[in-house]
Amino acid sequence: MYKIPRILPAGDKAVVVEYGNEISEECNNRVLNLYHALKARNAGGITSLIPTYRSVLIKYDPLELDVEELVGLIAESDMSSGQQDFQPKVIEIPVAYGGEFGPDLDFVAEYHSMTPEEVIKIHTGSAYRIYMLGFTMGFAYLGGMSEKIATPRLEKPRTEIPAGSVGIAGSQTGIYPVTSPGGWRLIGKTPVKLYDPSRGNPILLEAGNYIKFVRITADEFHEIEAKINRNAYEVKTFLLSDTGAGFEESGV
Repeated sequence: MYKIPRILPAGDKAVVVEYGNEISEECNNRVLNLYHALKARNAGGITSLIPTYRSVLIKYDPLELDVEELVGLIAESDMSSGQQDFQPKVIEIPVAYGGEFGPDLDFVAEYHSMTPEEVIKIHTGSAYRIYMLGFTMGFAYLGGMSEKIATPRLEKPRTEIPAGSVGIAGSQTGIYPVTSPGGWRLIGKTPVKLYDPSRGNPILLEAGNYIKFVRITADEFHEIEAKINRNAYEVKTFLLSDTGAGFEESGV
């Protein structure tokens, strides 16, 4: 059943289009449909579009676009097929697990009475939906991690976590795109740069796509890192519709 979204003012130059109050794939699909439909329209006066789990923040210039016109544009776009034209991709993220790359892997394994190998197998066994980006440049909020490896945050956060660190916090997993403080349990690290200001598009990930973690060795980590430093490495991607049966497509 179609549900009309709520449109709420956010100051005098922005509105929030809200589709619900829960985290769900259905709600997020509505969010991404509006986001992509408005991007495709490239309407004058809209200065920024920020999708979240359950809403879209739309910033606009009231001198170019009044709020009544914006509401009409939102209504037209909400009913359009913007998301249907967006083909979700799976981005393969190579990760070296444990040891110097993931100092908390053993803790996560012990917490669940597992071996580190079992934790890695579960962590690499799904494709994770990117619901939204936030917190720091390029940080992806992912859905679909197995509750079997859900683990509490550190009681005392680290003051500095290297960029590329892969962690678990509660029932979420994610990657630190830049060096920053944080309290997630670190289980691995990727040499891939999720945020690189020297690229044409500095942020690698996009809401609506998926991440697939792929295990690599320490030697492979350093080989990929060297290629990245020479601009000789390309991240592997493929369409979600082309995925085989080798892993569970979480949230799909």
